[in-house]
Amino acid sequence: MSEPSARRGRRRAPRGSGEQLRGEILDATTELLLKTGHAKDVSIRAVAQRVGVTSRSIYLHFADKDALLDAVCARYFEELHTEMQRAVEGKVSTLEELRAQGMAYVRFAIAKPELYRIATMGEGRPGSDVDAALTSSAFVHLRESVASLISEGVYPPGDPTTLTLELWTAAHGVAAMLIAKPYLPFGDPLTFADNVLRAVCTGHMAIGIVGVDSDPGQTLQWVLDNKGVR
Repeated sequence: MSEPSARRGRRRAPRGSGEQLRGEILDATTELLLKTGHAKDVSIRAVAQRVGVTSRSIYLHFADKDALLDAVCARYFEELHTEMQRAVEGKVSTLEELRAQGMAYVRFAIAKPELYRIATMGEGRPGSDVDAALTSSAFVHLRESVASLISEGVYPPGDPTTLTLELWTAAHGVAAMLIAKPYLPFGDPLTFADNVLRAVCTGHMAIGIVGVDSDPGQTLQWVLDNKGVR
């Protein structure tokens, strides 16, 4: 279906249904982002044409293009939040929940690479809706799991926010590599992701046992000792 045909097929929201129109604006912006792959190629005018309204109607809901893009990215992370909640269903331990959350994050990212790149690798602004989404949804889920592991004595004592950022950075790195360099010899992408996340998650368990101040040599010796190797 051509873009003009798509616009003709889209019904304009009835008068007074502001939330419906706002949703259509976000849908249209998302479609354009997926089509172009770049935020700079998406304009207020193009969004208005796709929805079938005037540019002024867009500005009634969003102050400017940055605010519109922030709202699209925030909605993306709300969807991620839902996927991460679903991922922990049926898990019997907090460590399994954490691992499942990380995998849900990676799966969601590689399923929507264009949106993920724009939402997480674009230029951000402190205090934006995107920041609010990250701290109130996906990040909060990870932090709750990490805090539980610390309280259970599985992870070493410390600031759960800092440790969560470390784990999140690992998940983001895996997702970013799979999206940006899909031709590298990763093998099965999800198996690769699971191996990395498992190593990171269990690595913090070892740090908790050996001690956060131990050097690599001490950690290696502990590993060898517990494998029965002298």
